[in-house]
Amino acid sequence: MKEIEVYNTDGKKVDIIKLDEKKFNQKINQNVLHQAITMYLSNMRIGASSTKNRKDVRGGGRKPWRQKGTGQARAGSRRSPLFRGGGVVFGPKPRDYSYSIPKKIRKKALWASIKSKIKDDALLVIDKLEINRP
Repeated sequence: MKEIEVYNTDGKKVDIIKLDEKKFNQKINQNVLHQAITMYLSNMRIGASSTKNRKDVRGGGRKPWRQKGTGQARAGSRRSPLFRGGGVVFGPKPRDYSYSIPKKIRKKALWASIKSKIKDDALLVIDKLEINRP
């Protein structure tokens, strides 16, 4: 039997909980835990990276030189991606990275993390959590 100590809000031991070895001594599913952590971290991302393409860059409305007779390649705008100061081709745009996994997998991941904490003796149990509001 695995034993976990129960503490009160003052940090004193109040009780001991006995856990069934069969239930909490099983193998921890690393794949499910990885999926849940990856989902959590992805949902935390803001995804605000952005670049300006040729329509977003300021200026460049006039044709820089005439079409023929200069020896230069034809150009329609100074803000073309070919020019310095021009827009970016296929640059990043703001997007949402969040996704969800099925509830059953989320539940399995929660149990896997609890089992992992119990295995490492890192689980802390508090008897009552009372918060007095000001």
